[in-house]
Amino acid sequence: MNADSLQKILSSEILPKLDDDSTKHAAVLIVIYGEDNKIIMTKKPITMQQHAGEISFPGGKIDICDENLLDTAIRETLEEIGLVVPTHKVIGQLNPVRTRSSGFTIIPFIAILEQITQLQPNSEVDEILHFPIMPLLQTLENVDDPDHLTISESYKLTYGDYLIWGASARMLKQIADIFKSNQIL
Repeated sequence: MNADSLQKILSSEILPKLDDDSTKHAAVLIVIYGEDNKIIMTKKPITMQQHAGEISFPGGKIDICDENLLDTAIRETLEEIGLVVPTHKVIGQLNPVRTRSSGFTIIPFIAILEQITQLQPNSEVDEILHFPIMPLLQTLENVDDPDHLTISESYKLTYGDYLIWGASARMLKQIADIFKSNQIL
């Protein structure tokens, strides 16, 4: 699938603020790049207090310097992996996702880039991962997980030795649903 087709089906209105004051606010950036449509994810160090060893998208909690959650996603992506993503390359967003353990509501934004530069992880990133999106989405499984009883949907995806679950898996499920509704997956 080419970048134009991806952009057409994943584009949506960008609403970079949450009206919910009962939760902590965060944002991630789902970057899809290249002719083979890879996504960039990160593996967190096992030494982190929250989300240790998990695979996630670049992002984090809103900071006082951020005008909105799109600024948060772009800033955090630059800080975590050294990737500059111009605002005009952000084409849409998914529905907000809540985390179970850390109490965040996350807005996932989507950017499509033709290519990326050399990436440099910071101390919050153990490894930068590049997954081809279609093979990854084809591994999506619904999981009956007693640890996630407060969340109505639990999923997992695998690629090689990597397991993606939790909020990141629920974000990828939204993309899979969009692809299925467009008869791509």
